[in-house]
Amino acid sequence: MEPVTEASSPDRAAHDEWRRQRVSAATAPTGKLSLVETRWFPSGTSEAEAAALTDAERASAVGRVTVSTLDRENATTGEPEFGLRVWDADAPAIGAFEGIDTFPFDPAWVVEGEFRPAASGQVVAFEHIRDAGSTRDHAIPGEVVFTREGQTFTLAALDNGDTLLVVFGDPTNGMGGEDGTYGPGRFLFLPLDESGETGVARPIRIDFNRAAVPPCGFSAQFNCPLPPVQNRLPWPVRAGEKNVRFRAGFDMYSA
Repeated sequence: MEPVTEASSPDRAAHDEWRRQRVSAATAPTGKLSLVETRWFPSGTSEAEAAALTDAERASAVGRVTVSTLDRENATTGEPEFGLRVWDADAPAIGAFEGIDTFPFDPAWVVEGEFRPAASGQVVAFEHIRDAGSTRDHAIPGEVVFTREGQTFTLAALDNGDTLLVVFGDPTNGMGGEDGTYGPGRFLFLPLDESGETGVARPIRIDFNRAAVPPCGFSAQFNCPLPPVQNRLPWPVRAGEKNVRFRAGFDMYSA
């Protein structure tokens, strides 16, 4: 589970393509930069009522606006909540976007590890950036285990459909200067094998060069999970994306 050597490092061309795709996805008509509103309906709104409210919002939308549905569990009661999101292909953030600052590719940050399935029903409490310190329990399919510099780490992984999502932090978060990264933490999307099976242990490659700024670094309308304690690494991870870069004077929190 030590770093992959230079000779076996992933193709830099593939990494450059990943970077290009990240920019393309962020600036798409319903990309992260286009999210201009997240609205939750009042407590007790039924799914049918929420659908009707969303349809009305769609009917009144003008310009290149898309309206989508949204749902979650209440952090306190666990009851279902419904809402909507408004995406604007002409959002100010898209016009102000100048790129995603990223560390140079470094094969030393490609690490071989192991995915270990979690016990049935295992949950981890995650804070979210807009939840004012409250936590939400998320069931996890398993943990990602790797060794670096003689230390073994076990990171909680979330189910993200056809990938695993590891929300992690490290000392670069919020730092100034060239080595600083997005303050709340970063995301790692790790591929499952072709079967998508999460019930068995298996080797897994962890490429920190693909550490990504989470959606809340592109729009203040996202409510991203923050790294739990076990996902906070002790050494600076100088790999992957650093921060989203906007035109001088642009503030996504007031846009």
